[in-house]
Formats: sequence, structure tokens, C-alpha cells
Amino acid sequence: MNNDPLSIPEETEPETPAADPAACTPGTAPATVPAAPAADAASAPKKAEGRIDLIDAARGVAIILMVIHHFLYDLVAFLGMPLWLFTNPVLDVLHYFFAGLFIFLAGISSDFSRNNWLRGLKTLAAAALVTLVTVLMGMDIWFGILHMMAVCILFFALTRPFWEWLPRWLMPLLCTAGTVLTAPFVNGVQTNIPGLFMFGLITPDFYSSDYFPLLPWIFVFLLGTWAGRYVKEKRLPSAFYETRVPVLAPIGRRTLLIFLLHQPVLYGIVMIIRWFAER
Repeated sequence: MNNDPLSIPEETEPETPAADPAACTPGTAPATVPAAPAADAASAPKKAEGRIDLIDAARGVAIILMVIHHFLYDLVAFLGMPLWLFTNPVLDVLHYFFAGLFIFLAGISSDFSRNNWLRGLKTLAAAALVTLVTVLMGMDIWFGILHMMAVCILFFALTRPFWEWLPRWLMPLLCTAGTVLTAPFVNGVQTNIPGLFMFGLITPDFYSSDYFPLLPWIFVFLLGTWAGRYVKEKRLPSAFYETRVPVLAPIGRRTLLIFLLHQPVLYGIVMIIRWFAER
């Protein structure tokens, strides 16, 4: 079972009955279905199982791009590489793309989940660990992407009945408008009022090496919860559910572990390079 709170929980994903007990997930009882005629069984397309590889693969792409982005930051910050290596027009656009993809997919996963309170608290605990480690490393992260997603998941757990009550056609309009209108908050808007950094309002002395305020990102997350309903109801083409992605999908199922470990590993690699370079 996959316990990554940032991915679709296996026990809450749409279930598809299997005609062959051997095709069922290990450790679960096979669903009882009428036996299909031999000709029909041979010609029927293979049913999608619990996980959706394309979603996992997209999450895998997002986490790989995020690791590369952080590695480039470490090269600039600790090895004195030129700043353009980390921030330039191409990478700046890609940064928002893979971050937005990651957050959107977290919203899809939240619509699948039956226990977003637990998922949110797990993510919040991981975010607190990130803050502790980064403060010790001198790379303070007070409200990064994990912190933001933890708050979004808990907010959705609290308000889910309201979002499900809204007409479906209205949700994407609200989320798009909210994203556009609050886009100026993405890097923080300065204020003299302390304690509002999670909403994108920062004081002049505020610093977080990874900063993702709720505004505008919560609207991207909520848009993901809206899309998750259509995914869960199998409204998309069958290829979306049946396509297998052998390398990226397994990576996407372990995003939280990768997120927690990648920066200490990258930091160690950069320090080794620095040690050899100074000899």
C-alpha cells in the first residue's frame, strides 16, 4: 500500500471488478462478477486497476523537475555558480509550471481521499520536519510548498461539502478568477502587519528560501479537486486509466519521501564538490 499523502490513496481509488481473481490486488478478495463468454473476454480491453499511472507519472515529472531546480539553487548558493543558472526566463516559467502541476495533482488526490484530515496532518508533520532541518542548515523554510499543501488539504477537509454543493460549471470559473486576481501575491506583497506570510503578505524582514503562499496557489489546488471528480467518475478516455508508465509512475508514488530526502542529499553532493574544488 502506498502511504504517500501527496498521491492518490490506494484504498480510496475507484475500484474496478476483475473477472480473474489472479488479477486482483494481492491481499484483497476478488470481486464477484458474472463470467464473460470466452470471445468477449478475449476481446475486452484490460480494465484499469487501482492506481492511475498517468497521474503518478505526472507527479513523477513534477518532483524530478523540482529536484533539478533545487540542485541548481545549491550550485549557485554554495558553489558560486552564475545566478542565471538558477533564475532565467525559461527556468522561471518552468518553476511555476512544475509547482502548479504538483499542487493541481495534490488537489486531484484530495478529491479521491476519504480522510483528508489524516493526509493533511501527515503533510503538516513533514512540513514541520522540513522547517526544522532547513533552519539547522541555514536555509530556513517557513512556508514552503509542503506547508501550503498541508493547509490546503486541511482546508478542503473542512469545507468539502461547500465545494461539492457548488454547481460544477462554476468551480473552474471561480478558481481561474481567483488565481488571476491573486497572482501578485505569488512572491509576497510587503506589509507592516506581521504574521500574514501564509497568505502572501510579508514584512520586510521575512525570509523563506522556499515560499509558496496560499494565494494564489490554493485556487490551483481547488481546481485539482474539481478535476478529481471527473477522474474518479471515469469520464476521461479509457487510455487515461489503462496506460502504464513504468519508470515515472513509481517515482510519482514516492514524492513525499523524495521531497524530504532530496535537499540533504543534494547539499551533501554540493559540499563534496566544493571540498574537491578547494583542494
